[in-house]
Amino acid sequence: MTSERPAPARSVPTATYRLQLQPGFPFAAAARAVPYLASLGVSHLHLSPVLQAVPGSPHGYDVVDHTRVRDELGGEEGLRALSRTAREHGLGLVVDIVPNHMAMAPRHNRALWEVLREGPASPYARWFDIDWEAQGGKVLLPVLGGPVGKEIGELKADGDVLRYYDHVFPLREGTGGLPLPELLDAQWYRPVWWRLARTELNYRRFFSISELIGVRVEDPEVFEATHAEILRLLREGVIDGLRIDHPDGLADPDGYLERLHEATGGCWTVVEKILSDGEHLPAAWPVAGTTGYDALRHVDGLFTDPAGADELLGRYRRYAAPRPDRGGDWEATVRRAAHQVITHELAAETERLTRVTSRVCTTSPDPALRDRAPWALRTALRELLVRLGVYRPYASVDAASVVTGAAAEEARLAFVVPEEGEAVDVVRDLVIGRAGDGPDAVELRTRFAQAASALRAKSVEDTAYYRYVPLLSANEVGGDPGHPAVSPEDFHAYCARLQRDWPATGTVVSTHDTKRSADVRAALAVLTECPERWAEVLAEVSGSGSGAGAPDAQLAWAAWQTVFGLGPADGERGGERDRERYGERVRRALLKHVREAGLHTSWTEQEPPYEEAVERFVTEGPCGAPAERVAALRSVLEPHVRANVLGTALVHLTMPGVPDVYQGTEGEYRALVDPDNRRPVRFPPVDAGEKGAVTVAALRLRARRPEVFGETAAYAPLPAEGPAADHCAAFVRSGEVVTAVTRLSLRLAEAGGWRGTRLPLPPGRWADAVTPGREFEGHARVEQLFERLPVALLERIA
Repeated sequence: MTSERPAPARSVPTATYRLQLQPGFPFAAAARAVPYLASLGVSHLHLSPVLQAVPGSPHGYDVVDHTRVRDELGGEEGLRALSRTAREHGLGLVVDIVPNHMAMAPRHNRALWEVLREGPASPYARWFDIDWEAQGGKVLLPVLGGPVGKEIGELKADGDVLRYYDHVFPLREGTGGLPLPELLDAQWYRPVWWRLARTELNYRRFFSISELIGVRVEDPEVFEATHAEILRLLREGVIDGLRIDHPDGLADPDGYLERLHEATGGCWTVVEKILSDGEHLPAAWPVAGTTGYDALRHVDGLFTDPAGADELLGRYRRYAAPRPDRGGDWEATVRRAAHQVITHELAAETERLTRVTSRVCTTSPDPALRDRAPWALRTALRELLVRLGVYRPYASVDAASVVTGAAAEEARLAFVVPEEGEAVDVVRDLVIGRAGDGPDAVELRTRFAQAASALRAKSVEDTAYYRYVPLLSANEVGGDPGHPAVSPEDFHAYCARLQRDWPATGTVVSTHDTKRSADVRAALAVLTECPERWAEVLAEVSGSGSGAGAPDAQLAWAAWQTVFGLGPADGERGGERDRERYGERVRRALLKHVREAGLHTSWTEQEPPYEEAVERFVTEGPCGAPAERVAALRSVLEPHVRANVLGTALVHLTMPGVPDVYQGTEGEYRALVDPDNRRPVRFPPVDAGEKGAVTVAALRLRARRPEVFGETAAYAPLPAEGPAADHCAAFVRSGEVVTAVTRLSLRLAEAGGWRGTRLPLPPGRWADAVTPGREFEGHARVEQLFERLPVALLERIA
C-alpha cells in the first residue's frame, strides 16, 4: 500500500450544503430549493443516502437495494432532474453512501430474501457477514415478541412464505406443507425472541442494531454489485463526490478506500471517521479527509473557558454527587460503560471473536499459543478492547500503537492467577500481528477491529455522553468531555496541520448526527464563563439545590442545561401550540437521554415508573414556570451567546477544509438530538438574521476566491496585541482574507473590555465583507473592528 495519497482527479467543492432527503422532502422539493441554496454561495449539495431504503425510512441508511435510486424520493429520474437543476445554478452533488450494512428487512431486501430461502448455497450468501458455523447453520432472526413457544400461534405458513405480523420470510423449497414445528426446523433461519440477539446473534450488525446486517464489501464481487449504480451515476456526471458512512465497520477500510478511489477516478471523497484526541487520519487513505467531527471539537473548544469548565465540573459534582464511574469522572465513566456494553449489548460479538481466537490458538503450530482456555481468551479480549483510546486499528497503521503495552499491563490485572493473565499477551500478539498467520489469524484481527469500533461508539457516544454531563456542549460526536477547552495556540496548530496534510477535508459544526446543534452548544459554552451564576440559578429552580422534583440530580442538571441551550420556547412569540411543541421536543430528548445513559432505565429494560417521573419533572420544571428563571439568565447572557454563535459560524466557514452547512443552519438553528435535528426546514428561512449575513458573506467569498481557501492556500495565526489579546482569535488566509472573532466575551466584559487592544493587519487596505462600507489598515482597534458585530471578515482590496 502506498504511503502517499493520490491527488483527487475531480474538482474540490468550495462548500457543501447538507439536505436530509426523506419521503416528505424528495428530490423535487430539493430541486425547488436550489435557486435559494445556490444564492448562499455553496458549490455542492450534500445529499443523504439516495438508494432504495426500507419504505418510509426518514434517513435512508437502511438500504435494501443498491441497484435502484429510491422510489419514494423520485427514483433515478428525480435524481437526474435535481442534478440538472443544480447544474443550471452552478451546483454539483455529493452523495452519502452506506457500504457497511443493509437493512435486515427480507421482504424488501431481495439479496437477503434469497439467502434466507437458499441458505449458504445462495449466490448472495457471500454478501452478508454471517457465521454459518454457529446456531446450527441457521441465521438467527431476533424478531419475535417473546419466546417461540408463546409466539408460535402468530407464525403462519402462507404458500411459499412464513408470516409473523408485518414480517414476511421465504420458505425453503419443498417445506411449505410441513407441520409448523417441522417447518420452522427445516428453514435456513430461526425466528427467535428479540432478546436473544444480545448473546446469540450470528450475523454482524451495525453497532448493536439487529435491524442492520453487515455487508462483506471487501469481497470484490460484492463491492461491484453494491457500488455499480453509484459508480454509473458518477461516470455520467449525475453526482460528483461521496461521503462514506462509518468506514470503521468495514473489514478492511484501507483496501476498500483504495478500491473505491480507483473505481471513481479519484472523486472528492470524505469519510465519517471519528478521530480521538491526538489521533490522525491514516496518511495512506486516498480520500480528501474526514467528514469533520475533529474540526467540530476544535471549533467548540475555542469558545470554551478551561478554568470555568473545571469549576463547572466541581459544581456539578457537588450538586449531583455522581459516583466516579457513573458520571463523576470522565475516564472512569467511559471504562465502566465499555465493560457494560461489551458484556451486555455486544455479548454476541464478543463470543464470535472468542470462537475465532480459540480456533487460532488451538490449531496454531506455535506452542506459545496453545492451552488457552476460552474463558481466559474472552477475558483478555474484553480487557484489551475496553482500554482502546481510539475506535480501531488499521492495516496501514502500527497496531501496537493502538493496542498498547500499557493497556496489556492493565488488562493482566483482571486475572487472579498471573499465569492465566498471559492470555492477554497471546491475544495482543495475535491482534498486532506478532503471532499467528493464515486466514483465521486475519479474521481475528479483522473482527477485533470491527468489535472495537462498535464498542467505542456504543460506550462513548451512546452511553458515557449521557452519564457524564457537567457541560453538555462537550458531549458531542468526536468530542472529549474530559478536556472540553482548546487553547488558541492548539486551534491554530490544528488548522495549520489541516492545511498542510488535508486541505480538502470536510468540516462541520452541525450534522444529522450531532446531539445538539452548533447554536445550542455555543450557548452552553457560555456557562463555562459563569459557573457560579449557573449554580445559583440551578439551586433556585431545584429548591434544595439537589435536583428537587427530579428523579435524580444528574438528570436535573442535564435537563436544565438542555433548556438553557435550546433557549426560550418559540411559544413566547407564537402561542400555546408552539409551547406545546417545544415541550414535546424537550421531553423526547430527555427520555432518550435517560434511556441511553442506562443508569435507571434503558431501551431494552425500560422502567415505566422512572420514565413517568422524568416526564412529570420535565413538564413541571424545565418546561414549566421554574424555567422562567433559566430563561432570565439566558436573556442576560444573550450578547455572549450571540458572540459564540457568530464566532463558531465564521470560524467554521473560513478555516482550512471544505465546510458543510447543515440544512437550516445558515440562520438561527436550535436543535436537539435526532430526530429533532432532522425536522424539515424552510427554504428560504423566515429570518436568517445576523448569522445569515455572516454565513452568506463567508460562503460567497469562498466561491469568488477559491484560491484563498483551497488546497494551495495558506493559513497563519494573526495574534492581537494588548491587554485583551487572548479574547480575539484571528487568522489570515493566503494573505488575502482575515477572520477575527471574539472568544470568552463574558470574561472580556468582566475584565473591562478591549482596553485599546489592536489587531495588526497584514499590509494593505481591508474591507469588511459582512457590513460593506467599512475599511481598515495597519493596527486596527479591536473595539472598532467589532463595533457592529462580535466577528469580522475582512478582504484585502489594495
